[in-house]
Amino acid sequence: MSHQDRTSKIVVNHQTIKQVVDQLLPTTLFMGMKVRHGSLRKPRLLAVAALLWACSDLSTLKERSHHARKIVNRIFRWEKPVGETWQGFIKMLRKWHDELMRAVVVNLRQQMEENSPGHWTIGGYTVFAGDGSRLEMARTRRIERAYSATKKRKKARKRKGKNRGRAKISAKKRTQSADSVKKKANTPQMWLTLLWHVGTGLPWAWKTGPSDSSERAHVQEMLGELPENSLITADAGFVGYDFWKDILNSEHHFVARVGGNVSLLKNLGYARQHEHTVYLWPDCIAKKNQEPLVLRLIVIHDGRQPVYLVTDLTRSQLSDRQGAELYAKRWGIELFFRTLKQTFGRSKLRSHSPETARLEADWSLLAVWCVCLLGQKELLASGNSPTQLSPATAIRAFQATLRDWRVRPETVDENLWRSLRNAILDDYNRTSKKASRDYPRKKKRERITAPKINNATRQQIADAKQLTANKT
Repeated sequence: MSHQDRTSKIVVNHQTIKQVVDQLLPTTLFMGMKVRHGSLRKPRLLAVAALLWACSDLSTLKERSHHARKIVNRIFRWEKPVGETWQGFIKMLRKWHDELMRAVVVNLRQQMEENSPGHWTIGGYTVFAGDGSRLEMARTRRIERAYSATKKRKKARKRKGKNRGRAKISAKKRTQSADSVKKKANTPQMWLTLLWHVGTGLPWAWKTGPSDSSERAHVQEMLGELPENSLITADAGFVGYDFWKDILNSEHHFVARVGGNVSLLKNLGYARQHEHTVYLWPDCIAKKNQEPLVLRLIVIHDGRQPVYLVTDLTRSQLSDRQGAELYAKRWGIELFFRTLKQTFGRSKLRSHSPETARLEADWSLLAVWCVCLLGQKELLASGNSPTQLSPATAIRAFQATLRDWRVRPETVDENLWRSLRNAILDDYNRTSKKASRDYPRKKKRERITAPKINNATRQQIADAKQLTANKT
């Protein structure tokens, strides 16, 4: 069915949902998956039920699954029913989860590339932003064991001077009970690390783990999923010799912010020297006779303080202005997290077991991805830029269609396709006034200071020359 036919024809909402399913989850995706003879569930029907389950805005997981299964049994009424119980649905989804996710993710990535002319690459690179966020979880024993942090408390330093006694008294007042400390330490949260495609504003890959997971380790695990000639832009938490070395060994590039937690060298003489050339060569790496990383320093000003960026690319490959623009666009991943957690309502997962929580998180991300991709396709078909999509409007439109799946819209303008074409961001110029708001903040972030940049010592220069001689 053509775009024109879909947007100009009034049909019952469950028929529109069938059109969405055929577009996002075609039958060909699941043809190679074998099921047990006599099984009541086919992989495609299970994937559709899982997607609608994740999209639903009902209050409990059981209500969402019941709602999704009713829609699936209606739009695939010639097939055997998906199932009758929540337990049976979630049991089968656990069994097929990994295989279904692989198939659906590959298909969505292909559709992203095909439907994003002019937005797939920026400056010749496929640009991704990397960042992490935490999702609240139910406080059950199984989830606490699987997702609670395991870090130990730091011992308080002893104070010296006149106010020593007074400090002891105030410290006593602030001391929490052992039970309170243990309860806070066992607060279960899921750590979500995301690689987000900057050009389209859509997710690409993600990893989940306990609340004290390493987001750098997560990104390192996902490097193999990136397309050729990718560039990762990240904040000051994504630094380190091993991390950047793995990106370069994967034949990708990076633009990362650096602060006082990074020590750089200049005038090492290991590579052709420019005023912006710096090196990352920790002592522990030099002792192992590993080569330094040759980087380029970019200094910009955000209106409040200087921002220091480093990249492995030369000025001919990426100008200072392009590097600054790419880093600025990294902010879009924060907006995506807000869409997932606030607009889509996944700031706290409702699952009571770690296995189900993983399914809930994965399919929720997949659901937001599908709805936003669907909206971008409709904007493109109507002659608008896909980057103008309002995710909140698209999500509300799709969830309204799910709620009223038995209803036939009264006018053409009320169907899903027209709603998606109208899901455009307004042109209101919003300015941030957070700095002037007088409200207690839960967490005060320290200002990122300048990186430590030192001249290389004679010994370091000699060691670098020896490395060069050994290479030749």
